[in-house]
Amino acid sequence: MTATHGPVGVAIAQFAPAVDGASNLTRIAEFSATAAARGARVVVAPEYSSYFVAPLDETLAAHAQPLDGPFTRELATIAGQNDLTIVAGLVEEGEGDKVRNTAVAVDATGVVAAYRKQHLYDAFGQTESDWIEAGPTGDAETFVVDGLRFGLMTCYDLRFPEVARVLVDAGADVILVPSEWVRGPLKEHHWETLVAARAIENTVYVVAADHAPPVGIGRSMIVDPQGIQVAGLGAEEDVTVGWVSHDAITAVRRLNPAIELRRYGVAPITR
Repeated sequence: MTATHGPVGVAIAQFAPAVDGASNLTRIAEFSATAAARGARVVVAPEYSSYFVAPLDETLAAHAQPLDGPFTRELATIAGQNDLTIVAGLVEEGEGDKVRNTAVAVDATGVVAAYRKQHLYDAFGQTESDWIEAGPTGDAETFVVDGLRFGLMTCYDLRFPEVARVLVDAGADVILVPSEWVRGPLKEHHWETLVAARAIENTVYVVAADHAPPVGIGRSMIVDPQGIQVAGLGAEEDVTVGWVSHDAITAVRRLNPAIELRRYGVAPITR
């Protein structure tokens, strides 16, 4: 007999991370408590939740932490207090002068998945690669909560459909995207279009958590396998909860078996 699972509550904690790591953790703790009270089992916070400075500079290295450092240990405490898995952006210690832009998933036991951003934001006049080392290609970072598999990617990765497809090939039902989507001409349109596209083409949920303004655009959202927004925020710092369901994915794939019908796979480019 196949196990069945009900809908799972997923929350987005939208705020503007800053240089004060303790303050960032306080915001995550506050939003996590609210999310848990509303029935959430997973909370997604933005990219660079442990430390953020705009523009990026050499202070990133000074504030980088190991994967099992103070930031993730505190996330584990918050997760344990609220029976959650928390996903957030960590400035992780890297090689040499550069750091890693890492999305971590943490429950009461500690880090259960860690994804290093593969596509760095060297676009729209920005050069993230001046400070960040790109993560390895090919591997999918996922974790399971209440029978649903969640996959990790980060911000600019949204513009590269192969990253999401690798996660889906690894069995992901929900793609989580901690982000710092920088404001600019048409950027809101790009954000909404790309989040919906990754959901539609893969027939999965996409949960995208952005920074609130002034640097980010806000507009964090949860999109279902048909590209419909089921929960979202505007520019404010706040938390929202939506429900993700394996039954909904199955129903969409019954009508639109795009994953089954595709004729191309995904392989990393060697450079």
